[in-house]
Amino acid sequence: MNSEVIPREQAFANARRVLDAARDRRDRDRATGRLDPEVELILRRLERQKRAEQAPAVEHRAAA
Repeated sequence: MNSEVIPREQAFANARRVLDAARDRRDRDRATGRLDPEVELILRRLERQKRAEQAPAVEHRAAA
């Protein structure tokens, strides 16, 4: 059994490339209105949550 070992950095780079491609595909589908309405609602909810989590951190830095 002779298998090639992929370096950690290369494995992460490969995973990032695949994830970025999937996000690009999702964004293109979203822009053209091809996403299922339920998926669109989920994405909007997640985006709202992300903005809510990031907002206090920005305000905190401004106050410091």
